[in-house]
Amino acid sequence: MSKTYPFRGRAVDVLSDVDFSAHAGELTAIVGHSGTGKSTLLHILGLLTEPDRGTVVVDGTDTSGLGDGELADLRRAKMGFVFQSYNLLPQHSALRNTLIPSVRRGKEAQDRARELLERVGLGERVDHLPAQLSGGEQQRVALARALVNDPPVILADEPTGNLDSESEQRLLAQLLELAREGRAVVVVTHNQAVSDAADRVYRMADGRVSSPQLRKEGSR
Repeated sequence: MSKTYPFRGRAVDVLSDVDFSAHAGELTAIVGHSGTGKSTLLHILGLLTEPDRGTVVVDGTDTSGLGDGELADLRRAKMGFVFQSYNLLPQHSALRNTLIPSVRRGKEAQDRARELLERVGLGERVDHLPAQLSGGEQQRVALARALVNDPPVILADEPTGNLDSESEQRLLAQLLELAREGRAVVVVTHNQAVSDAADRVYRMADGRVSSPQLRKEGSR
């Protein structure tokens, strides 16, 4: 895949002939200095941005030529997103924030959201607003929201960036657990602990990506 953006009258290569794959049952880390194209790659993988050249295949579906509505449906069914800034709606409770992308309705949706908040350790805080939660708790709400439609792919952009060490370790353990359950978990990170724990690590520099570094069997 390749992607360019205009800058001061010229085209700047943000991604250059990137070949990337993530696998079910693995946590894949994308690492590199700021400005190397990591977030752009994640946005393309999440069908939020189109590559100028190349294709994105999600769980066997070639996304080339899909319309906006079809891409939105595919994102909703196949992907969950976790961002550094949480992206919670401040006027809504933890429960309501978790429910926002849900394709379920009524009691089924409520039960699913409560179950996920319980899973991430927030069963007692379902009615709290984001301002009443710590940064780590807000990120756990964001993780519950990402899981509400039970997607096979989780995409996380610097999810530990605003967390203290205890919250960071807890979130990493949860991401690893999701991978062990059979999901493909992709994390853009500067965090050494995350890349050390990953099954597959891609390093980015100047819009290019290295061949993946694979974790040796039994090294975790």
